[in-house]
Amino acid sequence: MYGSSSLFSAPIVGSLTPFSSKDSATASRNKRCLATRQPIGVICGSWKLFGHHKFLSPSKISTYGKVEQNSIALAVLTGDNPTMTTTEDDTENIGLLGVDPGLEPYKDHLRYRLKRYVDQKILIEKYEGSLEEFAQGYLKFGFNREEGGIVYREWAPAALEAQVIGDFNGWNGSNHKMEKNQFGVWSIKIPDSGGNPAIPHNSRVKFRFKHGNGIWVDRISAWIKYATVEPNIFAAPYDGVYWDPPSTERYQFKYPHPPKPKAPRIYEAHVGMSSSEPRINSYREFADDVLPRIQANNYNTVQLMAVMEHSYYASFGYHVTNFFAVSSRSGTPEDLKYLIDKAHSLGLQVLMDVVHSHASNNVTDGLNGFDVGQSSQDSYFHTGEQGYHKLWDSRLFNYANWEVLRFLLSNLRWWLEEFRFDGFRFDGVTSMLYHHHGINMTFTGNYNEYFSEATDVDAVVYLMLANCLIHNVFPDATVIAEDVSGIPGLGRPVSEGGIGFDYRLAMAIPDQWIDYLKNKKDEEWSMKEISLSLTNRRYTEKCIAYAESHDQSIVGDKTLAFLLMDKEMYSGMSSLTDASPTIERGIALHKMIHFITMALGGEGYLNFMGNEFGHPEWIDFPREGNGWSYENCRRQWDLVDTDHLRYKFMNAFDRSMNALDEKFSFLASTKQMVSSTNEDDKVIVFERGDLVFIFNFHPENTYDGYKVGCDLPGKYRVALDSDAWEFGGHGRVGHDVDHFTSPEGIPGVPETNFNNRPNSFKVLSPAQTCVVYYRFEESENYESGCANESMVLANVVDSNQKFEETESASDDNNDAASSEIVEENEEPTSDD
Repeated sequence: MYGSSSLFSAPIVGSLTPFSSKDSATASRNKRCLATRQPIGVICGSWKLFGHHKFLSPSKISTYGKVEQNSIALAVLTGDNPTMTTTEDDTENIGLLGVDPGLEPYKDHLRYRLKRYVDQKILIEKYEGSLEEFAQGYLKFGFNREEGGIVYREWAPAALEAQVIGDFNGWNGSNHKMEKNQFGVWSIKIPDSGGNPAIPHNSRVKFRFKHGNGIWVDRISAWIKYATVEPNIFAAPYDGVYWDPPSTERYQFKYPHPPKPKAPRIYEAHVGMSSSEPRINSYREFADDVLPRIQANNYNTVQLMAVMEHSYYASFGYHVTNFFAVSSRSGTPEDLKYLIDKAHSLGLQVLMDVVHSHASNNVTDGLNGFDVGQSSQDSYFHTGEQGYHKLWDSRLFNYANWEVLRFLLSNLRWWLEEFRFDGFRFDGVTSMLYHHHGINMTFTGNYNEYFSEATDVDAVVYLMLANCLIHNVFPDATVIAEDVSGIPGLGRPVSEGGIGFDYRLAMAIPDQWIDYLKNKKDEEWSMKEISLSLTNRRYTEKCIAYAESHDQSIVGDKTLAFLLMDKEMYSGMSSLTDASPTIERGIALHKMIHFITMALGGEGYLNFMGNEFGHPEWIDFPREGNGWSYENCRRQWDLVDTDHLRYKFMNAFDRSMNALDEKFSFLASTKQMVSSTNEDDKVIVFERGDLVFIFNFHPENTYDGYKVGCDLPGKYRVALDSDAWEFGGHGRVGHDVDHFTSPEGIPGVPETNFNNRPNSFKVLSPAQTCVVYYRFEESENYESGCANESMVLANVVDSNQKFEETESASDDNNDAASSEIVEENEEPTSDD
């Protein structure tokens, strides 16, 4: 139970009335029927599901969307294990209502949403075997090895004719015409030639088809596993690549998934811009050079941006063109596997930024190339305005379409199983949840904003299916939603009527800090407002807190370090001279802001690459406006590695605050109590787990003998001190001092205690400093911070050496195994 904090994103309004029949009058009243499916292997066809759905009044729910079949069992998901019933009773029990009674007026909406999910899951199980089998579309669609040849399938119902073309046939498809089935799926089997695949590994291929106006167009397969571009030709189109390396070239994973952390400490990273040189970095360079830095700073999770192929580099990876393809700028699929395996060897989980909220508008290189004017039911996207995001200049998926569900769900399973990612961060969830996509919307927390005809139930059902699938395929997966709206139930299990995410990004927190740094003097900062913004999250729905991410680092914006120190970051960061007041304040507040965000803002923490040491430059991707320069699309690691520069102090504190959580697991603790937000003293005191945190934001005042409340009696010592010498401070707080508690008030009567705490002790609290105290047991010998620098670096070197030795040994074994296979079979095929 959280103490002294708001449990919900907004006050619960119990008097809100549910939507009436009149409110729902514009919803479709047509009774929809589902067509009969015809199997082809593992069902590879087009299922024309319901179109645009809107919330209906209770009188309409009973008939709307029912299938013309006798009795269809309802599958009610219970997290790991679905149970089947033959009644609709299970959809009546919405577990969310027990967590938040304020949702009672929206029970009909939640029930309808859950029923839609249950019905959809039942249909998938009926016609595809299971949700997990449905999500293996990549085994049927695209290019796949089957006995005696390569089979290529593509869903393009509007096409009149189709061929497969590529290097293998001189780009002439007249001898490789494809056949179309009743579901709009084109297919062809290309027999092996002389015992070898007719299409060589790493050769270029495309899908050629004729649409309604008689014009032939060439497109990259929607399911392509790799796509490349000629680097020496400006604005050259991408080519699909048939990727099926022989066993001797295919990367073999050597390390298991690391255990799921109690609380994720996430390092958000972009591989391409991770080099210190002005160029695009590779997956292998990132693995060897950057992953050890992340481990050394005690993060337990890496979140990789821009993994899915995107033709426009400056889109930061958010305008995806090829959903199953690894971004070729940084290497091959095997190179990415090396990176993930290396991360696992270092004990780091790897999450992937997945973009299922929209797709690139690029017709030549991307999925949008399959949209040639057909209806929504024959396309991946909605038609007209409904299928276009006017702010992002991108296409919007039709989540009610059977083949879109297959494509997106299979995409998730592909990244989990082929590359062994440990989970996802879903981008742009707000855009998915609402028909208005959050455009020109200010979410106030009024529940009417979340549960109305504005809700895109098709997208909600897809997200419920996605989270069910992910956790069934990999129970230890971590799945995070980027949602600015704060919709209730986003982070609750599907079985309760929730959407099923593990965490939501706490997106309001960085906005609060930017507002303070831009618009308020230090003495105007409100301790109550800071505390409220950090604790204002929904009870039982976990959040990932962050002070700044890549959003605050891009050109046109400013990082916290830049907002705090501005141009003095270029002239005042040498520790060989005294720090200016601007630098003193900047480094002090940089540490405090990141740490209080981590300690109070959520159940996990995120930081973007370079912000841990106050990287001075914003990110400016190469573009016409900067002469296509990579100068600001990199990370200047030399700044933190140079011993006489003050960047090292912020980095060392970042390492130590992560080490503190590693030691005490305070992020995973549900015990959180803010006992004091003193506006005169500018001090915030709170407990997380059994640690006591004191943040003194006053620009000038130092308090000696400052009284703070605590829960447990005993002896307390310093666990972490931002004013320590190793963090660029002045060493004013004694770390060898014992602080003994005194009882306060009447036991069991909080109002008689000190700040509602039964015990207290006194501390020294310097200006613009944060200090954490832990309850000292005589058997413990914990020292603040992490091990000395040489020990940390030695561990990193040792980890690299062990990985390289294993890599080398494994390669030798693979070579030996390959030799044995050759000897036994004499004439190996590509399957070997």
